[in-house]
Amino acid sequence: MFDLVVRNATVYDGSGMPPYRGDVGVKGGRIVRVGRICESGDTEVDAAGLAVAPGFVDIHTHYDAQLCWDGLAQPALEHGVTTVVTGNCSLTLAPLRAAQRDRLCRMFRQIEDLPMAAFDDGINWTWETFDGWLDSLRGTLGLNIAPLVGHSALRMWVMGEDAFHREATTAEVAEMQGLLRGALGAGASGMSTSYIDVDDSWRPVPSRLATHDELRALCATLGEAGSGILQVVHEFYDTALTLQRIDTLAELSLEFGIPTTLSPLFEAANTPEMVPAVLARLAEHRARGARVWPQVQTRPIDINFRLRERNFMLMTLPSWFAVFNLPTTEDRLAAYLDPQTRAKLVAEAYPAGDEPVAVSMRARMGNSYVRGVADPANAGLVGMSLNELGAARGVNPVEAMIDLAVSEELDTEFKNDGLGHTDRTKVGELLADPAVLIGASDGGAHVQAFATNGDTGYLFATFVRGTGSMTTEQAVRRVTHEPALAWGLADRGLLHPGYAADLVVFDPATIDRDEEIGVSDLPGDGFRYIRRGKGVHTVIVNGQITWTAADGYTAARAGEVVSHMVPG
Repeated sequence: MFDLVVRNATVYDGSGMPPYRGDVGVKGGRIVRVGRICESGDTEVDAAGLAVAPGFVDIHTHYDAQLCWDGLAQPALEHGVTTVVTGNCSLTLAPLRAAQRDRLCRMFRQIEDLPMAAFDDGINWTWETFDGWLDSLRGTLGLNIAPLVGHSALRMWVMGEDAFHREATTAEVAEMQGLLRGALGAGASGMSTSYIDVDDSWRPVPSRLATHDELRALCATLGEAGSGILQVVHEFYDTALTLQRIDTLAELSLEFGIPTTLSPLFEAANTPEMVPAVLARLAEHRARGARVWPQVQTRPIDINFRLRERNFMLMTLPSWFAVFNLPTTEDRLAAYLDPQTRAKLVAEAYPAGDEPVAVSMRARMGNSYVRGVADPANAGLVGMSLNELGAARGVNPVEAMIDLAVSEELDTEFKNDGLGHTDRTKVGELLADPAVLIGASDGGAHVQAFATNGDTGYLFATFVRGTGSMTTEQAVRRVTHEPALAWGLADRGLLHPGYAADLVVFDPATIDRDEEIGVSDLPGDGFRYIRRGKGVHTVIVNGQITWTAADGYTAARAGEVVSHMVPG
């Protein structure tokens, strides 16, 4: 007798081998048989006409905060994701002293574009240590987490405010090593660091103040712990700096026997040499035995924005940043209506001159368009570019944007799409390359700029059924077995006896991501963009049905903390 049997499925086992017809039998949260099963199960899922695969693994997320109020990381499960890696880009909610919470939350909000109300209303701080944070999540998780510990958090715990201002002493580095060692023992899968991020005052995050010797010491600790992974966010906009980071990661990998990963890697028109140069450098280091994987997202780069809150399009401009940081919507409305402030805002967002930066900025703003309106009387403006809107009103495109937004109390939605990663042929070739990992979804972050859900569905719809860049079995392997191997998750990513029963039942002919929608479902009625899944039938986590297309989320909370494992 089995606890659960998935019957009559086309089995994609995660190995990349061709599929076959069969059943999957589960008992005690583990796969015990794959093939033909005559015995019955307490629960049975009829997958006739559908596929079954290992649950998808999302290796670059920022669900750290969301998991505190939503252990399902909605809507990740609806896309077949059963394991997420949290704590990327040097940021984690632990280890963190109580007095540092506001500081960290402001930094997290700045970098990952989350409303502060979500932190204030959604997090019940009952921990300071990394194991305390994990203990607070156990029993509430509907999916698995393979958490990284953030380098910036380690520095803050050990150095306090000095973490933002100076190098660490030898004694402080040793204390960080001990702290990291404890986090790895509690369940961390590795450590993350950042070379580019800034805090809410536009100062470098603490990890950027670390010397290379500090990083080497922490990587030595990762190696002691059984090859915990190092994740870095690098200068992805600059080819030369990216190659330097790859060289650094390769040396750390070889010296300490650890896997390393950097994210993101984009196919972009303004850096056409980036991808070929990166792949060539990776090949050199792989030949030496180094483990370095860039992470590549599946979707093109686009940005939604409103003038109500901070956004990627405008927040790097000083006057706009000041307005976005005003305490209330009423204050922002008043600023947009103030002639002097308005003049500064327009000059920054639509600069004069023939310099390349100015020309690019004007094009970027002018090509943005109205995505959604709050006033039905403005429905005819949806889809109109700011260039068109400005011409129709006889004003500068940015002035037209401000006027429209103010008339709707800043609820107007604008969009700029096609900013990069848009050449499907080239992106498909890159996604199919075993030298890279499919990742960089940023799930749980930047929720007011774009929906970070659905990268897996988009992979199948666009690069399997669309461009034919890979087969279904190859795509399954790319988001199951390969990330599990990179992270050392020795019991995930394959439909083999003895492996954890993380399963997704889906329709290869229809799996996709749904349209992007705006919802106000964060704590404090916070706004975000999400995408629902399409073509996913049933999601099973550690042997328990956690979501179905027919009935939605169940009461199952079988998610586990799945740290790296050393085979044997």
